[in-house]
Amino acid sequence: MPEGRRRRRRGSTLTTRDRLTLVGMVAVPTFLVVAFILVPTILSILLSFTSWNGIGGLDRIQYVGLDNYVNLFTKYRPFWPALSHNILWLAFFLFVATPLGLFFAVLLDKGIRGTRIYQSVLYMPVVLSLAIVGFIWTLQYSPDQGFLNNLFGTTSRDEHFIDWLGDKDINLWAVLVAASWRHVGYVMVLYLAGLKAVDPSLREAAQLDGANERQTFLRVVFPVLRPINIVVLVITVIESLRAFDIAYVINRGKNGLELLSILVTNNLIGEASLVGFGSAIAVVLLVISLGPIVYYLVRSVRAEAE
Repeated sequence: MPEGRRRRRRGSTLTTRDRLTLVGMVAVPTFLVVAFILVPTILSILLSFTSWNGIGGLDRIQYVGLDNYVNLFTKYRPFWPALSHNILWLAFFLFVATPLGLFFAVLLDKGIRGTRIYQSVLYMPVVLSLAIVGFIWTLQYSPDQGFLNNLFGTTSRDEHFIDWLGDKDINLWAVLVAASWRHVGYVMVLYLAGLKAVDPSLREAAQLDGANERQTFLRVVFPVLRPINIVVLVITVIESLRAFDIAYVINRGKNGLELLSILVTNNLIGEASLVGFGSAIAVVLLVISLGPIVYYLVRSVRAEAE
């Protein structure tokens, strides 16, 4: 064997330290996923078929079969309003907030003047937690000191003032605007990164074929962004269905702001402490969350295979 080839083979051999590093890089994330995601999920599914108040040992857990699910769908009044609110939240994020984030990404990708300033301003809400976002917008929606009521001249001293967060007919929409303030910046950054990675020769070829800017984006650029679309879809579904912080901060998820995640919390750690029933709600939320994600991933895999 030539000496040069022997040296290259020796140089490519992993040392014991390299192998331990690789094992650690795989084992630690795997352990965290199993310990904090997989195991709690399995336990929640098992507990959803039981009746337990969370106090005492395992001998106090009683198997009740599908009773929790039957009661959830037939007798538990807050469930259906909360489910409809979550679906509305998801629809608003998918058809309003996400396209708006894509629009800002396309606009900033053009390299307009002050692009970095606009990026910073739009991304700033992303670094804030939804609890902080809820607190900020609570001040904006305040009947007296709030920016919106003062802008419209309809403070609480006016008999026609708008109670943005107290009126159950409009408070969900007000909260959706507040939550979208954060989501738009997140989507914008993801799409902006994807647009920067698009090969410029694709756009040049489309322009040479006579395509205008709109046609170039829809028929050339947007299909290339398919991996980003999948990431955005997953994040949007997760963010909308696990929404909790902002609604809980505003009014503890009551009076028009009922959400499935809040029902889970109220049943798990509330006064009644119905662990089994709360776990059943969590399982329903899990199934709803996985549904659109799995459907889109299956379609994407089939499209790539074809």
